[in-house]
Amino acid sequence: METNPDRWRPLVLTNGCFDLLHSGHVRYLNAARKFGRSLIVGLNSDDSIRMIKPDRIPSRPIVSERERAEVLTALRSVDGVVIFSEKTACELVEALHPEIYAKGGDYNLQTLPEASIVQSYGGQVQLIEIEVPSSTSAIVDRILRGNSQNP
Repeated sequence: METNPDRWRPLVLTNGCFDLLHSGHVRYLNAARKFGRSLIVGLNSDDSIRMIKPDRIPSRPIVSERERAEVLTALRSVDGVVIFSEKTACELVEALHPEIYAKGGDYNLQTLPEASIVQSYGGQVQLIEIEVPSSTSAIVDRILRGNSQNP
C-alpha cells in the first residue's frame, strides 16, 4: 500500500474475528467493499480473541489466525488482511486512516470506540445491516446440540 497509497483510496476498513467464516461474513464483506475502492480487513489475533471472548465453550478461536487470514484473503471482496493483537481496532484506524470504517449493524456510533477516531479526521462510519443474520456462536451451538439444521 505504501508504494502508491492513492491507488487504494477510498479505503474501507473493517475488523473482526471471522472465526468459522460463514455466509453472513461473506455478505457483510461484500457490502463493505462497495463503499470504496479497496477493503482491508483487520483480523483479531488469536490472543486478542481470547481476551475478548474468554469464557466461550469451546474456547475461541476455533480456527487459527493464519487460517482465518488465508480464507479472508481468498475472498474477491477483500484486498488485504492485517492481523492485530489489541482488543479494538483503534490503533489500526489511526495507522491507515480509512475513508470508510465499516461495522455490522449490531454496533452503534455511541459504543464503537473506533468511531470517534474516524470522525476526527473526516472519515465516515458505515453500519451494515445483514438481511439474514448468522453467527459463529449460533453455528457452534447447533454443532454442540448435534443439530446441523438451521434453527
